[in-house]
Amino acid sequence: MEDGLKWLDKLTQEEARMATAQVLKVTHTVNERVKGVADRVVDVDDRVAGVDNRVAGIDERVRTVQDTVAVVINGT
Repeated sequence: MEDGLKWLDKLTQEEARMATAQVLKVTHTVNERVKGVADRVVDVDDRVAGVDNRVAGIDERVRTVQDTVAVVINGT
């Protein structure tokens, strides 16, 4: 009986180690996926910044055209 209890205790400890290893593996996998999502978010942010810069450039060109049209209309 004593040997059986020792075996059961050893088995329980082994199961706990295995469960811990599985939890660590899952945690690592989730961490890698979160890093992948973060990288994609940074890429999207960079693209949005690029679009913002292009819109600002277009806005400046529109102002230039407006100024030119005003000069033509006013004859100045």
